[in-house]
Amino acid sequence: MLPESPLTTIENRLRYLLPSEMYVSMWGNPSIEVMIQVHNHLRTLQRILHDYTSRQIDITKLKPGDVKTEWQYGTMMFTDLAGFTKLMEANASKGREGAENLLKELTKYFSTMISIISKAGGELVEFTGDAMLVVFSKKKDKADDARRAIRAGLRMQRAMKDFAEIQTPSGIVNLKMRIGIHTGKFLTAEIGTPRRMEHVLLGKDVQKAKLTESNGFNERVNVSQTAYEQAKNDFHFEEGNPDYQLVIDDLTAETLGDYEITPVGRRMASSVLFDMKDKKEVLNNIIELLNSIEPLASYIPDPVLSMLVESAADRRIPPDFPNPTIMFVNFVGLPESADRVLPGEERKLAASFSKAFSLINAAVEARGGVLKKVTYHLSGSDIVIYFGVPNAHTNNEMRAASAAVAIREVVEGINVKAPTIGGIKPEVFCQIGINMGPAFVAEVGDPRGRREFNVLGDTVNTAARLMNRAQKNQIVISESVRQAVEIKYECISLGEIPLKGKSKPMSLYELVKKKPKEI
Repeated sequence: MLPESPLTTIENRLRYLLPSEMYVSMWGNPSIEVMIQVHNHLRTLQRILHDYTSRQIDITKLKPGDVKTEWQYGTMMFTDLAGFTKLMEANASKGREGAENLLKELTKYFSTMISIISKAGGELVEFTGDAMLVVFSKKKDKADDARRAIRAGLRMQRAMKDFAEIQTPSGIVNLKMRIGIHTGKFLTAEIGTPRRMEHVLLGKDVQKAKLTESNGFNERVNVSQTAYEQAKNDFHFEEGNPDYQLVIDDLTAETLGDYEITPVGRRMASSVLFDMKDKKEVLNNIIELLNSIEPLASYIPDPVLSMLVESAADRRIPPDFPNPTIMFVNFVGLPESADRVLPGEERKLAASFSKAFSLINAAVEARGGVLKKVTYHLSGSDIVIYFGVPNAHTNNEMRAASAAVAIREVVEGINVKAPTIGGIKPEVFCQIGINMGPAFVAEVGDPRGRREFNVLGDTVNTAARLMNRAQKNQIVISESVRQAVEIKYECISLGEIPLKGKSKPMSLYELVKKKPKEI
């Protein structure tokens, strides 16, 4: 009989965090060399997961599965990138070479912007496609938050000159950015289960920040009235759209400068020297690493986490051009209730949202999909779901259709049991859009810092627009999805409907329900 390895005592914790070969080699092998390999792998994985999660998540105070809320006041920045779809299409015909070229340009863009944000004291809370949500929050000086955000925005727009003329196989592509800045308060909430947590921002000011960006203009920094009031004595402005001000960039390079503060580094556990020949000491350090990794890992969908674990040694995920099915779910009713909560009701609201999120995630995972994130919307919260990446299936559209019907049932059940918030019982409903087609899949962001696995492209944007066309508890699908699912699902034509960014109307359909089985 092989001697038992000390690592088998924590096998249940290591199971999901070790590459397959390393997990197998650990069994029955008590050697110190294997233990050191495990330790070094976990150390690398810890760094990766730190870079994949927002620093708003305080893992020192959080146990996976705990529902936690906190009101914050600060300045939010939203960015949106124009021209990415053209850049993607120009490279897609070149296959893997085109994917690498596209990733190179995106990496340069995100690395530049993330560096500017970090040097200004901002926190990149999330990527949404090629867009970013950044929070500036010192808590003690509201005006300083707004000033730092605006200065960062001006630096970012100046840096866009490096992306004005990108050479591609199909000619020159120009990238431009729109920036919106708003000052206000928002409720942060940690929701989910021990295996799948999510960090969300709730409240009308999050929506106002998004509106500020959408009411802005390419190559400009647009600010809301509240942000303007905080910074009106420090910059020059001109009127933009009603209720918004555009920042005039008349600062010299010396006056604008490069940064305000020293960038914050990774949230790493302190490095402690230990005897690499003492099995007990190595085991204790492995357990310490697990205590740090597990809370972070709970914020990563299982298929993405598995990919990060297997690729940790290379620390790189190859880009690709697959054809996934994308679903957007707008979850309405609970998120906007944050502004009505009475003192002490925050946890009740978050607990109800947590249950809804967990049930929706379970419906998606059961069908092989990935609930990527919960993000902001002009009303409610958007839930972004992938089928076909990173795990490939032959029937992604059918899986998505099944999940959409199940999600609608979950939301209808949540509506019945929705808690009273601020004296009002909210009406909870969803809007769902499903599309399929070519997309760009890659690890985007700063290779040495904040980044995440993401799916980008017109297919994703169109799915979001289909969601926006949906009525209460309606599922709207594209022609390609209808063709793939109509054999099992009842679909009704909604006609030819114009959509933003499309040169001609699209044929849209409502996915009603699953057809009864023939006897």
